Amino acid sequence: MKLMCQERLKRQKEAVANRMKKLEAKQNEIKKKASEIRNNIERKYEEMRRVLEEDCRITLSLLEMEEQATVRALDDLIERNCSVFSDIEFQLSEGLMESEAQSEDMVTELQDRVEELLIVTDPSLVKLDEVKAEQILDLTNNLLLFIRSQTPITKRLLKSCLTEVSLDPNTAHPKLIISPSQDCVTFTNEWQDVSENDARFDTTLNVLSHQSWDSGRHYWVVDVRGKVYWELGLTYPSIPRKGRKEDCWLGRNKGSWCVEFFDGDYTAWHDGKSHPLPIGTHFNRIGIFCSFPAGLVMFLGEDSMTPLFAFCVGTFTEHLQLALCPGHDLQGCNSQPIKICHAAHPKC
Repeated sequence: MKLMCQERLKRQKEAVANRMKKLEAKQNEIKKKASEIRNNIERKYEEMRRVLEEDCRITLSLLEMEEQATVRALDDLIERNCSVFSDIEFQLSEGLMESEAQSEDMVTELQDRVEELLIVTDPSLVKLDEVKAEQILDLTNNLLLFIRSQTPITKRLLKSCLTEVSLDPNTAHPKLIISPSQDCVTFTNEWQDVSENDARFDTTLNVLSHQSWDSGRHYWVVDVRGKVYWELGLTYPSIPRKGRKEDCWLGRNKGSWCVEFFDGDYTAWHDGKSHPLPIGTHFNRIGIFCSFPAGLVMFLGEDSMTPLFAFCVGTFTEHLQLALCPGHDLQGCNSQPIKICHAAHPKC
């Protein structure tokens, strides 16, 4: 009997050891793939930088060449004026001719030279091709506007995943007011006259979305401006909703993932484990991205697309719903609502 138990333990040990090897191999594979992707992206950005630098060099060289040609032309005109100016000074210093007729002829000759000189050296005749320069500037500005419209790349990618969502009043805590459009939630000290049902949170100030998802990639933007406390995240429908246990809170159980903002500090939560985030910026909008193929939940400061935290879940076992908690009003300091930015109008 003892030998049989030992054999079973050996097989179990071998199975665990093989699984560890496979996990390590998968880890190395993911690191290698991620490194290749990063290197490819870096090479593309480096190539774009070289293309822009070369275009800038060519454009500036052209303008510099035109500038040098114009300056040289003006140098020649200045030199011609200096020559005549010296002749006049010489005549003044040496005095006029003894013969009045000779003096008159000399003055007349200089006068003719000066008049011709003033005509051919008119500064308005020498100019840069300002029309072309303005065209170059306009094209450069258009290029800048185009680049800005395309970046950051992640913003364009995530915006393409924007998913319409509405809040379910039947899940809202009785001290939460859901707007008629079902895209805004506000805390109130007054207990609302709402029906009791199994879906409603009765202690934690949560509300869930009508919709749920089990495939694809999705992105939501939530406006939290004016708030000093809030919680945002995704949850399985099986999240506990009754009682005072902490597992009713977002991120304090195995079936929900959230980021909390309180008194200037951001914290990511899942399965009761907190991850304080070293971020000092107070964002007005928070982005929540979910990828079912990657088993990923990611939070961003949407104002500048700043990554906040990412959870790698692996495989989701249930549908997911968007979950919001506006928090107590904290004596009026946190009375602003939380608002969902719609896909058609992502900027609230």
